[in-house]
Amino acid sequence: FEDPDGTRILYDAGFTVRGPNDPRLGKIDAVLLSHVHGDHIGPAHQPAANAGACGNPDFSVNVTPNSNTVEIAVGKRAKLMVGAELGSFFAAKMKTAGGNPAQVQLVRFGAMASVGGVRVATVPAAHTNGLPPEFLDKNLGDALRANGLTAYVGPPNGYVLAFTNGLVVYLSGDTGITAEQDVVVRRHYKANLAVINIGDVFTTGPTEAAYVIDELVRPNAAIASHANEVATQGGKVLPGTRTQAFMKAAKVPAYVPLSGKTMDFDGSGKCVSGC
Repeated sequence: FEDPDGTRILYDAGFTVRGPNDPRLGKIDAVLLSHVHGDHIGPAHQPAANAGACGNPDFSVNVTPNSNTVEIAVGKRAKLMVGAELGSFFAAKMKTAGGNPAQVQLVRFGAMASVGGVRVATVPAAHTNGLPPEFLDKNLGDALRANGLTAYVGPPNGYVLAFTNGLVVYLSGDTGITAEQDVVVRRHYKANLAVINIGDVFTTGPTEAAYVIDELVRPNAAIASHANEVATQGGKVLPGTRTQAFMKAAKVPAYVPLSGKTMDFDGSGKCVSGC
């Protein structure tokens, strides 16, 4: 995300951002993390653009026991904004990776922090948040792995970002349907654009996500995310996909993020270019 004042924010880097030297990144002021599952924190990343195939990507660059998230924050000298019990954990990881523990900013439910002119709040998400053993030291990681456990680090979260032009974006993170999507995201923060995960089983599926958009958050537009499928080909949504089902079910304009394309939204949540 880039604010009109130039503030740039990266959300849930996962596997597909190629570390801090990914030429797509440019300046980054803050890195946001919704929770510590591997596909969000990033135990590995691609070695080059479009490595592998969409249905079978190449994530052969392993960065554990650090993470793609930490390496990007260190390399970009950016704030790392997290919730739950993650502040002290990531402060230690930042120090190990050559960063400054003070770069970690804890943002728990209830208020907003600032990055440049952008205000950032965490909001509840209905999901789990177990830290995989590969991010821990060997002895502790081996003990957890032997017992089929992950490390508990507090609840997951989504985010609300309030930009200087009036745009207010809800980032769902991995979640199911929650009352807070109405009470907090819509009524309090008045989100007018939503980026919602639609992958099904582990998060809201396409029909559940459309319900969240249409009945709870009620933004002016939505962007489908985390579909866990080959959703597009040649820039077009494929028939029979979860992504297509969500876009058909949503009553507001729904868009898909495409590689190499930037979408611009005005302060009301209306797409003005790139969609």
